[in-house]
Amino acid sequence: MVSYREHFDIIADILYIADQSAKKTRIMYQANLSYSILQRYLSEMIAWALVSFDRQSKSYVLTPKGQDFLYAYKEYSEVRKLSEKHLSEVEAKRKILERFCCDRRTNV
Repeated sequence: MVSYREHFDIIADILYIADQSAKKTRIMYQANLSYSILQRYLSEMIAWALVSFDRQSKSYVLTPKGQDFLYAYKEYSEVRKLSEKHLSEVEAKRKILERFCCDRRTNV
């Protein structure tokens, strides 16, 4: 099964890489993005002040706002994982209930 990343997941991946000051090629390969998609994300992230471009080192660096985003993303990610686990449990319980109602062998 292919697992697609959400918009926030991609942003967080880029920010984690930029936290160490990274050039575009490194970000592209480590975040597993095409060049055109990386361009779009970096443009947005610069406009949102999550990263900045350091002309001297020709690399992208994390801003304080980007650090705040990563902190909030980590909390969001933990809650999302817990919620997905609970939803899986709810779905499993639902299937058990459906078997009670739909099993033709059950005498009512």
